[in-house]
Amino acid sequence: MKKGHQVTMKEIAKKLGVSVSTVSRALKDSPELHPDTKKRIVEMAESMNYQYNLLAQSLRISKTKVLGVIVPELTSHFFSSNISGIQDTASKRGYNVMICQSNESFEQEKANLRTLVAAQVDGLLISLSRETKSYEHLHNLYEREIPFMMFDRVTEEIPVSKVTVDDAHGAYLVVDHLLKEGCKRVAYVSGQEDLYISKKRKEGYLKALLDNGKSLEDAIIYVTDLTSKGNEEVALKILSDSNRPDGVFCMIDPVAIDVMLVFKENGIRVPGQIALAGFTNNPTSGVIEPSLTTVSQPGYEMGVIAANHLLDQLDDLVSTEPQSFVLQTTLIPRNSTKKTSL
Repeated sequence: MKKGHQVTMKEIAKKLGVSVSTVSRALKDSPELHPDTKKRIVEMAESMNYQYNLLAQSLRISKTKVLGVIVPELTSHFFSSNISGIQDTASKRGYNVMICQSNESFEQEKANLRTLVAAQVDGLLISLSRETKSYEHLHNLYEREIPFMMFDRVTEEIPVSKVTVDDAHGAYLVVDHLLKEGCKRVAYVSGQEDLYISKKRKEGYLKALLDNGKSLEDAIIYVTDLTSKGNEEVALKILSDSNRPDGVFCMIDPVAIDVMLVFKENGIRVPGQIALAGFTNNPTSGVIEPSLTTVSQPGYEMGVIAANHLLDQLDDLVSTEPQSFVLQTTLIPRNSTKKTSL
């Protein structure tokens, strides 16, 4: 072991083949554990020269009563709903919230994290930027035993609690709807394919094709970087396809709206020639013409659940074992997919 290395509960847990929460309870002399289990863990901790994380210990003794939150963008209706849920819940439980925006930048996300940790927030709620493809900064948080959990944009690499929506089922609902409205060739416009939500929504898209008598060879997938320019370029690719799809499902509403504008500029009738649908139910989606078929996800509820669970962990009301909360979505059919009525 390196000189100066501070042993963590995770390392003790790995040595003994038990969970981190079991080690934590043993070191707190919890009556829930069998005395032999506690004895074994305490002896291992002593043999490894374990010392409590001083920052974590000080936070437990004298909490700052502040939660740190990192979101990709503040202007998004969905993330603002998350934040409302987090703030309302934190306030009811006597906490304040510090909010940082990564602006979809990996470097800014890491800088936000450093700022919040330096401010000694009691715990962190994190939704990843679209640029985040490596997770050393999160592994570091986990190793230092700083409490955090993730919501919406998550990675499965870190064993912490997560709150997501059932992205696969939501995508299934909207693609199934497009096919039942009479579309023969439905395309999926995805974000970067390594994004968690891109992969999950692709799963739902493919399952809907198969359940409606299509094959995987019928899948048509375009990828955008989620910028307006990238979305417009994808829309032009769709229009230039010699065997153009007659239905398009976009991963999020802002992509669908950009695509719709390009279709209109090129004289394509929506839904007469191409039916179009999105995901997230942004406020704009209901007022554009034609109104956009989409999938509603409970952003406020997601924030409430994330904040409550993190606070429960901080107050030792629930286990620190990772839990996954998956919320359901709702299809909202609108005029952009009404092909059968035309």
